[in-house]
Amino acid sequence: MKTLTGALAGNSYPGRGILLGLSACGEWAYIAYFIMGRSVNSRNRIFVCDGDDVRTKAYDESKLSDPSLIIYAPLRVFDKQTTVVTNGDQTDTICDALALGGSFESALRTRRFEPDGPNFTPRISGLLRLRGEQAAYALSILKSSDGGQSCERFFYEYAQPTPGQGHLIHTYQGDGNPLPSFVGEPVRVALEGDFQHLANQLWQVLDEDNKVSLLVRRVQLKTGRYEQIIFNKNQ
Repeated sequence: MKTLTGALAGNSYPGRGILLGLSACGEWAYIAYFIMGRSVNSRNRIFVCDGDDVRTKAYDESKLSDPSLIIYAPLRVFDKQTTVVTNGDQTDTICDALALGGSFESALRTRRFEPDGPNFTPRISGLLRLRGEQAAYALSILKSSDGGQSCERFFYEYAQPTPGQGHLIHTYQGDGNPLPSFVGEPVRVALEGDFQHLANQLWQVLDEDNKVSLLVRRVQLKTGRYEQIIFNKNQ
């Protein structure tokens, strides 16, 4: 198990990342999502609230050159017990499937990695589900194989999360050209300190030149109510 600093420090470009876990007291579920950028188009974004959901928005509309892979809803509340977080428009794919009685996994089997060769950015997704005063979560990554010829789909289910721990997955191993995709299972990390400390720690450990936005939400298992912190470098 790593600390958040140990998992991300020294990595100038992990890309976009999802963290799911439980507070040390076991009363709150944590959801975090961050975006980074190297191009003007990627860096020209902020997170904004849309009811209970969160979406990306161009900070300067005049500089928006291609919205296709950067404007989406990274977090949607499907119902009071279920929250979906992803790095693309597969958020909608998952919510639409759930509404029709499908599953997280069945929805993502209809999707592939992003069509941005030669990087072929992985699609990463997470699902948090409350079960009474318990929680379970799942993570997924859809990765390119054979230079974009085929797609590998990986699913990770955490039916009984441990208080004070979480799992982190991100799109890239680090910077490069082309960008190397994330390798291995989601990283198990310790969730130390209170909610504000966790949010500050995650924002501070992200590379100063490349970080763009971060959202951190905690959801009370007993009631489903949530609190949220958003950092936008452009504001």
